[in-house]
Amino acid sequence: MKKLGIGISDFKELIKGNYIYVDKTEYIYKLVNQGKYYFLSRPRRFGKSLLLSTIEYLFKGERELYKGLYIEDKWEWEETKPVVRIDFAKDIKNKEDLKEKMYQELRKNYMWNKLEMPKETRDESILLEELIMRISERERKQVVVLVDEYDKPILDVIEDKKEAEEVRKELKALYSVLKGLDRYIRFVIITGVSKFSKVSLFSGLNQLEDISLSKEYGNICGYTQEELEIYFKEYLEGVDLEEVKEWYNGYSFLGDRVYNPFDILLYLRNREYDSYWYKTGTPSFLIKLIKEKEYDISELENKIVKKNVLEKFDIEEIKIEALMYQTGYLTIKEAYEREYGQEYRLGYPNKEVRISFNEDILPLVLKDEIRENISGKIIEILKGEKLEELREQIEVLISNISYVHYKGESSYVIAIFSLLYSTGLNVITEDNTDKGRIDLVVIVNKGIVYIIEVKVIEREEEKGKAIKQIQEREYYKKYMNYERVYIVGIEIDKLKKKIVNYEYKRVK
Repeated sequence: MKKLGIGISDFKELIKGNYIYVDKTEYIYKLVNQGKYYFLSRPRRFGKSLLLSTIEYLFKGERELYKGLYIEDKWEWEETKPVVRIDFAKDIKNKEDLKEKMYQELRKNYMWNKLEMPKETRDESILLEELIMRISERERKQVVVLVDEYDKPILDVIEDKKEAEEVRKELKALYSVLKGLDRYIRFVIITGVSKFSKVSLFSGLNQLEDISLSKEYGNICGYTQEELEIYFKEYLEGVDLEEVKEWYNGYSFLGDRVYNPFDILLYLRNREYDSYWYKTGTPSFLIKLIKEKEYDISELENKIVKKNVLEKFDIEEIKIEALMYQTGYLTIKEAYEREYGQEYRLGYPNKEVRISFNEDILPLVLKDEIRENISGKIIEILKGEKLEELREQIEVLISNISYVHYKGESSYVIAIFSLLYSTGLNVITEDNTDKGRIDLVVIVNKGIVYIIEVKVIEREEEKGKAIKQIQEREYYKKYMNYERVYIVGIEIDKLKKKIVNYEYKRVK
């Protein structure tokens, strides 16, 4: 029985150590034969480093590692190529840290290729240029260049715009070298989380093909449902595949929906549902950004964006939707072909992210002592169909919105949305019907559905509009195949800062 390769990103170690390898070499074969310069973005811990390692040993001609894989009988094993690999995984605090990291990465490559490093300069762009040229001329072969986590130095300092700009300039100088070395280079692939539009990769190095949203390469990282059931069959005995799918599947890059490898491997080892991926890197900067911009996170689910919004962002103007997509907290739910180009509907990829992210949002609006216990109570209430108790808990929620974090009427809506999301129940926001969009649908189990409309009102005569809207537009008809369907109208007085009208009705 092969082992689970948790945290292993070296292809040789994975194969030699008898760990499971999900064969992605068909995609690599296409890449190498169809083009020369590529860029791929994926969220952290999605297998980017393993992908580069698999490419590295392939060009080095280590055929024994690829026994039984798609590419084994298709590759020209005698035509080896020298490899330059640069990894920016180390934490960077400022420009000086970056320059030292670049120098050390280049020094390792000189050593690996048995070349003496020039002593007359520490200019990283000159050192990279000379490295590639000298290797190519000595070996009489073109060079393969692999760059992992190219954008991490910028992301490490993204909160300090001035420092981030300095780091970007240094990276731009380094990457711009590649443009003039075409005859010395056989293949380049650069990976990262984000696509910064002004780092020379996408302005100076214009021959770089971005495959991040390519349907052809949508499954190049991550595990599809089919791959999970084939490669990990021995680990799936007694596993509820539907529950696993709800917790960890759901990422889409226009191919099949895929699992984050780190998540599913840890689940298969521990047989316990937990936020494995999320806990490895709490998005503190993202949470701060949402707080600073007073962003209504209830709008994230089912948000429609144009393709260019997801493809890149700049240090000067960071769009929350782009940042959340590129870092893995949102994914593509549906793609639409419009006359003016492609659009995507975004949403949380799975239960893990939906719960964990909204648990991180609650502190923005709730006092610390309240948020710890309220989610569990809400689950019990909804399962028990105790609608009066639901009102009581929402009143507790609203009355405990911290004045420190209060940002106006949207705070109430954000708190209710985040609270329901953090329960882990199946919550749908802005759910489309043929007569309008439902604020919230909460599916407790196969039998119970709650359709909820939330309104913040200013005048007495506005009371009753929430439930009336559900009834007049017949939002509930979409869910009449469930055993019990409830409609709930919640109205909060903007000035009094409390629920002034709460109505509910069972419609089935």
